[in-house]
Amino acid sequence: MGETRDNEYEEELLDYEEEEEKAPDSVGAKVNGEAGKKGYVGIHSSGFRDFLLKPELLRAIVDSGFEHPSEVQHECIPQAILGMDVICQAKSGMGKTAVFVLSTLQQIDPVAGQVSALVLCHTRELAYQICHEFERFSTYLPDLKVAVFYGGVNIKIHKDLLKNECPHIVVGTPGRILALSRDKDLSLKNVRHFILDECDKMLESLDMRRDVQEIFKMTPHDKQVMMFSATLSKEIRPVCKKFMQDPMEIYVDDEAKLTLHGLVQHYIKLSEMEKNRKLNDLLDALDFNQVVIFVKSVSRAAELDKLLVECNFPSICIHSGMSQEERLTRYKGFKEGHKRILVATDLVGRGIDIERVNIVINYDMPDSADTYLHRVGRAGRFGTKGLAITFVSSAADSDVLNNVQERFEVDIKELPEQIDTSTYMPS
Repeated sequence: MGETRDNEYEEELLDYEEEEEKAPDSVGAKVNGEAGKKGYVGIHSSGFRDFLLKPELLRAIVDSGFEHPSEVQHECIPQAILGMDVICQAKSGMGKTAVFVLSTLQQIDPVAGQVSALVLCHTRELAYQICHEFERFSTYLPDLKVAVFYGGVNIKIHKDLLKNECPHIVVGTPGRILALSRDKDLSLKNVRHFILDECDKMLESLDMRRDVQEIFKMTPHDKQVMMFSATLSKEIRPVCKKFMQDPMEIYVDDEAKLTLHGLVQHYIKLSEMEKNRKLNDLLDALDFNQVVIFVKSVSRAAELDKLLVECNFPSICIHSGMSQEERLTRYKGFKEGHKRILVATDLVGRGIDIERVNIVINYDMPDSADTYLHRVGRAGRFGTKGLAITFVSSAADSDVLNNVQERFEVDIKELPEQIDTSTYMPS
């Protein structure tokens, strides 16, 4: 489970809460010129009503404040609710999770004691978040039960739950789902929807791929398979397709456009010794709602957090050296705004959706262009404004930054002396 993703207790898998950025007035309203420019809806943005979803789902969507489908939702949902196999790549923050949550809830007809949908993802935090989204959108479907299963919890608790309160939708990590299925506590023979989120992460790791394949074989031949990720390499696409029958393939924005709308990106050249002073200066000078600072190791996360707290900054840190409970508690605290600065390892690099985060600082350069994309995607979710600042302190750092610029066709400039707040603060 190495690289965990802190998406724990999420309310916004569909990464949108910045409503004032988008929406006109009603669920069925037409898009205005402003929203069209945001690079996410465009000409065909009428509302979720056009998908002819169950009234109970529409009601939950309205409660959540969502008005217009994002591009990926517009492309995927109409096909997904017809039961087609789907393989979808769209950048972080574009509401992919809502595609499979809404299309599964639309199609499912709950039968007592039968698991109809199985969602697999590579970390506990993400599993937790996806489960939360199913719960949120099924508010008005009271008969529907959802449960989440992952390692680190006594397996007997999971076995009892399956026996006494069998869910219709199961979300989980491959290791635990496989254990429950092998022990015959979790029956997959009625599964109609098989979903992989961050599918590249699960299929690239051979151990995890083996588990996913074994689970897949326990499900009926005739089912809907959907796979989603923010990054899908050319190499992994054929692997995904082996699980599917003639899937609809959706790649929203090609890789060159994967950089994020509304995100201002800069770098600072400095030595390792200068990082702390520079970070202090930046936190004093910048306007921010919440900021995430990424470092490369557990020990650096703990040290930097300690230093910031000593300098009276409202900081908290999350890393893989903590227990699951501790991470979850801290994550919730940050999400609820109790602290404004989060120091984190790449554990938090994927999928964390906290709408108040408008600045990401790479205190340590990420190891690859992909990791860079996932990290900076924490700021400026769903087309809102944000700022990413990266510290460059070695030749290797420069290489990664150059790779980012080439791959995503983006020009990242040195941080100017003065930066206009209006470029990265939501108005």
